[in-house]
This record gives sequence, structure tokens and C-alpha cells, in this order.
Amino acid sequence: MKIAHISGAFNGRLLVTCGITALSQVTLGLEQAAFTSTQEMPAFAHTFGVYSAEGHAHRLGSDFMDLLNGLPYVGLVFGLVQGSLISRRFGRRASLFVMCLWAFFGVSLLVTSHSQLQILFGRMITYVSVGIELAVVPVLHAELVPAQVRGLVVGTYHTGLLVGQLVMSLICRATREIEGDSSWRVPLGLLYVIPGLVFCLGWLIPESPRLLLINARPEKARQSLQKLRQGRFTDDEIEQEFQQLCDTIDITTDQGSFREIFRGSHMQRTLIIVGVNIFMQVTGDSFVSQYGTAFVRTIDTVNPFSMVCIYSAINIFVSLVAMLLSDTVGRVPLMFASAIIQAGSLFTLGGLGTTSTSPAVSSATMAMMAVFGVGYQIGWGPLSHVVAAEVPTTRLRDVTYAVGAIFSILIQCAISLSVPRAVDGQMGPGSQVGFLFGIFAICAALFTWFCVPECKGKTLEEMDHLFLHGMPIREFARVGQVNVHVSKEVEKDGV
Repeated sequence: MKIAHISGAFNGRLLVTCGITALSQVTLGLEQAAFTSTQEMPAFAHTFGVYSAEGHAHRLGSDFMDLLNGLPYVGLVFGLVQGSLISRRFGRRASLFVMCLWAFFGVSLLVTSHSQLQILFGRMITYVSVGIELAVVPVLHAELVPAQVRGLVVGTYHTGLLVGQLVMSLICRATREIEGDSSWRVPLGLLYVIPGLVFCLGWLIPESPRLLLINARPEKARQSLQKLRQGRFTDDEIEQEFQQLCDTIDITTDQGSFREIFRGSHMQRTLIIVGVNIFMQVTGDSFVSQYGTAFVRTIDTVNPFSMVCIYSAINIFVSLVAMLLSDTVGRVPLMFASAIIQAGSLFTLGGLGTTSTSPAVSSATMAMMAVFGVGYQIGWGPLSHVVAAEVPTTRLRDVTYAVGAIFSILIQCAISLSVPRAVDGQMGPGSQVGFLFGIFAICAALFTWFCVPECKGKTLEEMDHLFLHGMPIREFARVGQVNVHVSKEVEKDGV
């Protein structure tokens, strides 16, 4: 994508808005890396573990670890539902402020923790804010930006996660040398920073014009759209886009209730979004992450922390490339290639696990982990959020996106609890689990090719028009500019 093509889509207000909301997405990566790293710190184990006479040191119990890594999913689902409801009723910006308040509460519990119960509750509360962010930010990005940069901007959700993980890993690497509880309290305390910035700067974010129209506030919607487009688009272009919003919202659905996502073309969209969220989790990212971490620690000649940083840097770079390509190459080609690369690397990892350990096998395994990372980040990692945010109709975007995200969370929870045991060579099949995930990756490639509509360059209203008129999924990519000024006599979808 040309730089001029990107810069031509952003005026100052939209650039600031996307910057603030994209910054909020780093929080999840910071939190995940903070707990992954602090769990290995002696001071953390001393505070929350029990003394082991056999090892002459404090150890974190398996039950406590299961709760520490499992309870966040409860908070995530609660936050997702709450964020969707608040966002629709009171606005996207209001939900961002609520997100920050939950984050302040959760982090306060974490940094003052002296008991297992407090830190467990604190982490669950922190994930309520993460759930609200998941419900709001990708949807808000999809609704605010012009069609030619939607893939680029919505894809920042995944890239922000990767950046946060790398930054916090480096911070924890430095603080682990500090004596006492400060070694883990300092990284957790830094989780205040981004919610604080978003809370202070959130008033700069305009409300979604589409949401204002849904809530019967057309003049406010027109003003919001002008703030986001003025200076980069002509008055006629802004007015044309506004009329498209009005016309499409009038004919797509009546009330935007939950049951409507299972009617008419909305059912098709719901199934696409659920499928995207499921395949995002089952194509092997959790497996490679868990298996790779355990594998690297067994190699004495490799510094595990250095390898994590190298893999993180590669993943961030490839994710940025995917964001830039998504609005020119398209979602479907990138996601299809992504699934094929993942499948090849997973089958190779599974095969390597059946051979005897040797330096050559170790080198090949680490190489395949890097190849898998490239495959995941070039497509399914960042673009699954893009597709899930842009396929639903405007009135049902919140609820449809939330339903898909709940499936993603449930699958992620099941995998995170089962994969560590499966990749343990003594208790499970080890790297041969890669064969199973490889099959899922092949299924993801087929799902992409036959079920995912190509949305590059199309406005959300044009997508509505194509679904409303029963356009076959494989034909979306062949359709040029769509006339969305449909007569209001057209029968409403699902009626």
C-alpha cells in the first residue's frame, strides 16, 4: 500500500483517535507477559507459594496456578458482555472510560496483594477491562475509518498485543534482579500507565457516527463524521458517505435484537464470525507457544529469553506487513496462505517429534517455530479481528461480534488448560499434537476460501448491500463499487 494512500485517509482527529485506541490494545500483551514472567520470580513464589522442604524453596501450587491462569477467562467473558451492552446503550467512548475504571481497580488489587485470594481476584478484575476492550475497540475502529485503511487499523488489535508482550518481557527481565517483592510489584504497577493515558485522552475520541444514527441522533452523527473526514475528503464525499449510512441503517434490520443474528443473511454472517473466531484459536498458536517455550528451555546452548525476544520481533514485523497488505492484497489471500504455512510447519513439528533428539532436529524445530509464527501473523493473527468486526451489519455489530468472541474465549480456555499437559512428553504425545492442529489449519484454509467474504476496499454499507441481496461469498472479490442507495421499499432482511 502506498504511503499517500494511507495518509490520505487520516485527518488529525482520526489519527489521534486511532492512536489512543490502538494504545489501549497494548494492555493485554503487557498483562499476559507480566504474569508469565513474574510467576518465575523467587519473590513472587515466596509471597504466594508454599515452602517445599524437598527443594528448600517456596513453590507455587498447581491448584493456585490453574486458578491464576483460568479465572481471567471468567472476567474476560463478563467484560465482553458488559462492554457490548454499555457500548451500544451509552456509546463507544463511555465504554472506554468504564474499561479504564475496571483496570484501575484490578491493578490496585494486584500491586497490593499479600494473599492468593487477593491476587486471583485482582487478575480476574483486570481481565474485565480486557473484555470490554475486546468488545469495543475493533468494532470502533471498523466504524470510524475509511474503507481503504480498515484492515490496517483494525489489525492493530493483534499487533498491539505482540508489542505489549515484548515490552513487558524486557521490563520483567530488568526487574527480576530487584530484591524483594518490588521485582514483581513494579511490572504489575506499570499496568496503570496505559489505562491512565486512555482515561485522560479519551475525550478526544469522537462517537461512532453509525451508533449515533442507530440511536436517532442524525445531526450528531453528521458532525462526528465531519470531524473524522474533514480535510481529507470533500464536502460532497462526506455527504455521500453520510447518506449511505442513513440509507443502509434504515433497511438492514428493525431493532438489532439478539434473535435477529439468527435470521436471514444475518445467520450467514454470524456463522462466518463464529467460524473465524474458532479457527483463530485452533490453528496451533497456543500449541506452538507452549511447546516452543518448553522445548527451548531444554537446550542448554540457547538463551530462552533471547529466543523469546527474537520470535517476538519477527512476529511484530510480519504482523505489521500483514496490516499493510490487507487493504491491497485482500483478507482472503492472506488468510488462506497463512493457514497453509501454519499447516506445513505444524505437520513438520509433529514429524520432528517422532525422531531422536539431535542438534539438527533442534535447529529444525526452532526454525519451524519461526515459520509457524510467520504463517500465523501474516493472516489469521491480525485479520481474524478485521473480518469479525466488518462482516456484521451495523445494528447487530456489537452482539454478533460478542457472540463470536465468546466462542473464541471458550476455545482458548479449553486449549490453554489441555495443551500444557499434551505437550509434556511424559504425560502426553508431545510435539505430535502438531498433527492434530495441522489438520485444523487445513480446515481453516478451506473455510477461508469458501466461507470468508473479501472485504478489502468496500465500505461497511457496501458489505450490507451485498449480503442483503444474496451475493455468493466467492463473488464478493469480483464486485467493484456498489450502489448502496437502495430504495426503502426493499423488503427488510429477515422479515
